[in-house]
Amino acid sequence: MISMSTNKEAERSYIVYDHNRESRREIPRNTQAINDYQEHTLQASKEIAESYLESQKEIIKSYQSTWAPYIENVYNAFWNNWASPQRAAEIYARTVSNFADNVMATSRIANNTLFMNIGAYKTFVQREKDDVKEFSRIAANTARTFENNSREFGPNTRPA
Repeated sequence: MISMSTNKEAERSYIVYDHNRESRREIPRNTQAINDYQEHTLQASKEIAESYLESQKEIIKSYQSTWAPYIENVYNAFWNNWASPQRAAEIYARTVSNFADNVMATSRIANNTLFMNIGAYKTFVQREKDDVKEFSRIAANTARTFENNSREFGPNTRPA
């Protein structure tokens, strides 16, 4: 009985050692994944900030270039040109063009977001599949341990 108990303890020690070794092997991969994620996030944040600043510069330039002629031509716009069909058509064409450009940009953003989320979901599903396999392996090992303990220490065994 002592040798069987010693064998079981050795087996348990090996299992713990084996799991510890497996976990240590996973550390570099997990560390690299975290580092990649952080680098990607930092780069994306930088690009977002640069894009935002560039758009703000363009907006400011647009307003500056718009206000000077507007102030100079405000009299002409209201008194000399207000009923011109050509001017109304120009304003309408610019409005429609701007609206169409905004719709296209919004569609591109929505599509990019959708495809990015699909990629992230695929990665998530793969990781969950791997995790479920690992949990299943852990559950099977736990069940075997209970089975072995039941045989070794069950009702048919007598204390020494």
